[in-house]
Amino acid sequence: MATPFETSTQTRQAAMAVLVHASADEIAARLAEIDLPASEALREPENGLVMVRGRVGGDGAPFNLGEATVTRAAVRLASGECGFGYTLGRDKKKAQLIALCDALIQRRDTAAAVESNVLAPLRAEQAAERRRKAERTAATKVDFYTMVRGEG
Repeated sequence: MATPFETSTQTRQAAMAVLVHASADEIAARLAEIDLPASEALREPENGLVMVRGRVGGDGAPFNLGEATVTRAAVRLASGECGFGYTLGRDKKKAQLIALCDALIQRRDTAAAVESNVLAPLRAEQAAERRRKAERTAATKVDFYTMVRGEG
């Protein structure tokens, strides 16, 4: 049985930031390359609503913008690590896979495999997509020049 080791909150948050932007099929395909330990569902994936809050001007008084559908799940590995997954929308499979990844990055023996086989490739694909979008946007940029009339 592997001993759990301390995973920083920032490491887990960074992993979640990558996973929520990937599809369930992408995550599942990359996890298939890893020898996964036994796990059980602590909380079956379930859909719900959360209140989305905004701020006037970005930093002013908060206000309720509306509700968003989210799905959450919780998984426990046989060695005791618990992972939690949340995603916008109603994709139960994705929430469960995110929870599994969260639990796996808390184990010393699987954290490196998840980073190299799942997170790093997804991070690279997402960065490349952001670059492509930035290039397409930059191609439509219009520069306006102000002509100064000479007073004479």
